[in-house]
Amino acid sequence: MTLASQVLVPRLDTDAPVPALSIRDISHSYRERRALVDVSFDVPRGAFAVLLGLNGAGKTSLFSLVTRLYAAQHGSIAVLGFDVAREPAQALSRLGVVFQARTLDLDLTVMQNLLYHASLHGIGGREGRALADDTLARTQMRERAHDKARVLSGGQMRRIEIARALLHRPSLLLLDEPTVGLDVNARKSILTYVRELVAEENIGVLWTTHLIDEVEDGDDLVILHRGRVLAKAIAGELVARAGAMNVGGAFERVIVAAPSELDA
Repeated sequence: MTLASQVLVPRLDTDAPVPALSIRDISHSYRERRALVDVSFDVPRGAFAVLLGLNGAGKTSLFSLVTRLYAAQHGSIAVLGFDVAREPAQALSRLGVVFQARTLDLDLTVMQNLLYHASLHGIGGREGRALADDTLARTQMRERAHDKARVLSGGQMRRIEIARALLHRPSLLLLDEPTVGLDVNARKSILTYVRELVAEENIGVLWTTHLIDEVEDGDDLVILHRGRVLAKAIAGELVARAGAMNVGGAFERVIVAAPSELDA
């Protein structure tokens, strides 16, 4: 029995029988290249889940399937119980997304960016402006409402993108490598803010990263390597079961322990 098979310890959350995100047996290929192989895991409501993997592990491919940029070739994905293939409108309306690439319109003001996003969700007029103002207040960016997006720092842009993703009050927030290109202080600020959202608003978060220092002991951790899930556990439990000193050590041991799985 490999170390990887010993550390598959999913979190049980009896208060949330329907997860914020449920991924079951997802496989996806680009012609002959297998990007994802039988990927399964849940993100409970009110949980900060980290999808950890090296560059090329398949994190962005999975992210693209959840958001329906691509259609899944095999398996199923559900948001709050709504299948993204069969019930896309219901599923995606409960989902907020922050992509790795910057997606703000730099020639619009912060408020204009948010109001445009609100209109895409069918929210207009006073309601859209009220939601945008409230979301900016929650992200501590209200004072930048009338600034052009292009004058913001990288960290401020990320906060606005998170504010935009939260505008329609989603139950699940996906963030794909959201701290790439940010300095240490901005990374810490964004992480702290998103963790506070989980604690205060009970939303589920899936945070994809290759940066091990972004994982805390209480996080739901999924290790993805070469398209396969090698471990899923509470991060602190994974460290203990692997006999490692920290998440980095556990990550290395899990990957080294399962080479045969990757070649299957």
